Amino acid sequence: MAIEIERKFLLASDAWRARVERSMEMKQGYLSRDAQSSVRVRVCEGRAWLGIKSTRDGIHRLEYEYEIPLDEAEEMLRLVAHRPVIHKTRHIVPHGGHRWEIDEFHGDNAGLVVAEVELGHQDEVFERPEWLGREVSTDARYYNSNLAKVPWSTWKDET
Repeated sequence: MAIEIERKFLLASDAWRARVERSMEMKQGYLSRDAQSSVRVRVCEGRAWLGIKSTRDGIHRLEYEYEIPLDEAEEMLRLVAHRPVIHKTRHIVPHGGHRWEIDEFHGDNAGLVVAEVELGHQDEVFERPEWLGREVSTDARYYNSNLAKVPWSTWKDET
């Protein structure tokens, strides 16, 4: 069983941009999604994966990922995936011994920028970068599967 422990945050500033190690464009679409689980197809840098995630609290997830043929993934995104398909740039930023993934969304979610860090265990201590803002790990609106259902551009309240 593959368990992912992930914390998710909004950003307080753009200071992270000066520390980007690499960036990559991604698109992902959801083939199935409900409150506890999702099945997605993702394309990034000429490769593709089918991913299955399940969560109850937003921080701990069962995660399974399998590489699939690129042409089949593109077909699934085009013909099967729920709309809208998520488009984002993922920036990798090392900080305090951790690898932060900062997702800058495009399209219907343009303007949203979220930082994630994967941890080895629930109580793992990590250094909070100065550019980190409010934690949204347990706010289901920020799950990519929900952003594909209710894009950030449609939200009426303050993020």
